[in-house]
Amino acid sequence: MARQKGVIKLEGRIGDLSFYKSGGDYLARSKGGVDGDRIKNDPAFARTRENGEEFGRAGKASKLLRNALKVPISKSADNRVASRLTTNLLKVIKADTTNKRGERTVLAGDLSLLQGFEFNRNNGLDDMVKVAHTVGFDRATGQATVVVDFANPSLELVKVEGGDVVRFTVGVAAVDFENNEYEVDVVQSDAVATGSTDPVEVNITSSVSAGSTLPVFVVLGAEYYQEVNGEYYLINSQESRALAMIAIDTP
Repeated sequence: MARQKGVIKLEGRIGDLSFYKSGGDYLARSKGGVDGDRIKNDPAFARTRENGEEFGRAGKASKLLRNALKVPISKSADNRVASRLTTNLLKVIKADTTNKRGERTVLAGDLSLLQGFEFNRNNGLDDMVKVAHTVGFDRATGQATVVVDFANPSLELVKVEGGDVVRFTVGVAAVDFENNEYEVDVVQSDAVATGSTDPVEVNITSSVSAGSTLPVFVVLGAEYYQEVNGEYYLINSQESRALAMIAIDTP
C-alpha cells in the first residue's frame, strides 16, 4: 500500500495497480493474492473452498431471513444487521454434526443459536422494556402468541424524548432454507402510553400455516411514537426502537 501524492488523485484500476480512497487518504496498491483457478482446484486450498461454501450458505440464509422479516426489520435494524446475522448463521452451520466440512447446512445446524439475536445493536429489547414477556408457538395451529404484562408502564418503559406511546410488533415466519421461500405474518399492538400508571396487558397473536414442517422464527419489536392530534409518528432515532428474536421452533 502506498499513498498518492500530487494534485490529481486517482480512483480505480490501471493495469496491476488499484487506486482508492480510505479514511480520507488516497492510496494505491498492486494486484495481489492467489490466482482464482488455483483456489478452485489446488488441494492445498481445500479448507478455503470449504469455508467459502459455508460462508456463502450463511449469507444466503441471512438474506432469506431478513427478507422474511423485512417489515419489522425496516423499522428497527442497524446498518450492520446483514453481516451480524450472517456471522450468527455461520455459527449455526458450524454446529452441524452430521455433514462434512464444506457441506454443513443451516437446517442440520443449531438454529437455537439465533435465540436472543438483537436486530438493533444500538438498543436491545430488554434495554427499552423493563418487564418480561412470554411467548408460545403451537405448531399444530401455526399460532404464535406473545404477552407483555405491565404493572406500571411509566416505570417499566425507558423514557425516550418525544415518545408518548409504545407499540409492539410481533412477526412470525416459517422459512424454507432449501427452496428459498417463506411465509410470514406481522401484527402490531395498540398503543401503550409511556406515562400510564395503570396495569396493561399487551396480547398479540400472529400465525403461519397450521402444521408447517419448516423452522419457525418469532420476533418481538418495540417502537416509540409521538402522538399528534390522534396520529402516531415514529420517533426517528435508533434509541427509540428495538427488535429481538424471541423464539425459534424447529420441527
